[in-house]
Amino acid sequence: MEPRDDLELAVDEVRDFNRMYTRLIGVLDYPGQLNTPYTLSEARILYELARRERTHVSALRELLGVTAAHLSRTLSRFEERGLVTRERHHRDARFQEVLLTEAGRTAAEDLDRRSREAVTGLLTKVSRNELGRLREALATARGVFDGPAGAEVRLRGPEPGDLGWIVQRHGAVYAREFGWNAEFEALVARIVGEFGAGHDPARERAWIAELDGRPVGSVMCVRDERPDTARLRLLLVEPEARGRRIGERLVSACIDFARETGYHELVLWTNDVLTSARRIYQRAGFELVAEKRHRGYGSPLVGQDWRLPLQDSAHG
Repeated sequence: MEPRDDLELAVDEVRDFNRMYTRLIGVLDYPGQLNTPYTLSEARILYELARRERTHVSALRELLGVTAAHLSRTLSRFEERGLVTRERHHRDARFQEVLLTEAGRTAAEDLDRRSREAVTGLLTKVSRNELGRLREALATARGVFDGPAGAEVRLRGPEPGDLGWIVQRHGAVYAREFGWNAEFEALVARIVGEFGAGHDPARERAWIAELDGRPVGSVMCVRDERPDTARLRLLLVEPEARGRRIGERLVSACIDFARETGYHELVLWTNDVLTSARRIYQRAGFELVAEKRHRGYGSPLVGQDWRLPLQDSAHG
């Protein structure tokens, strides 16, 4: 019998692990995921919808890696159950948006709670030392499947061509995910143009997040009109690079720079539909200080002002 190569062994080991893990969490004991009427695929779609206020179907399909037909059938079932609504973007009919109804959000929250309880019950049987080993092993597995071995995220300053990349990627990503029109890309171009033409390197800075040699994210820290105040601008993480805490690292870099530079506070303006970004700001300590409805980029939006006091650190 010829010896088996590493690929064949790895295939068997991954399949064995999948069978063992599904037995552990009990998903095969029920007709649906976690004793609910939803399949694993449906539960994943509900989870991703719950992370956003509204989602473009094309962006959701790209994120999940499912076929258009499969996603369309699933969303139709959700509509029949009163979990979602679908509508064409009012300015660009090429984009179809999906919104969770109140019933859909309740269902997603119930699924999330059940999943967390199931995994918590599983891990309470594991010792603290073994939990550490488990986390290291999971991090290794994610690193293998998320990108080439050894691929790491690094933050650096912008290089020639990066400022243009920031404008192009903001325009493309926000059009695909939210249906925003060229007004938004023009706004980004103005911000980037002002930074490139005359920023103060001692008081203003931009970062590019790089993964495996390619840019996948950006953020800027610039002076605000108010004295002793810095403004965070143009936070972006490419869809395929999300899940690596790149957004958190970019925001942290901006906060650290603002503190070290001596600003008394860091502020930002965003829109309520950017739920993932808002969670990052909240975890970093930003506080929501004002909201105002407006119409921008071809969409009705709710603008939000956020503030992070820095005076304690600034006065050392």
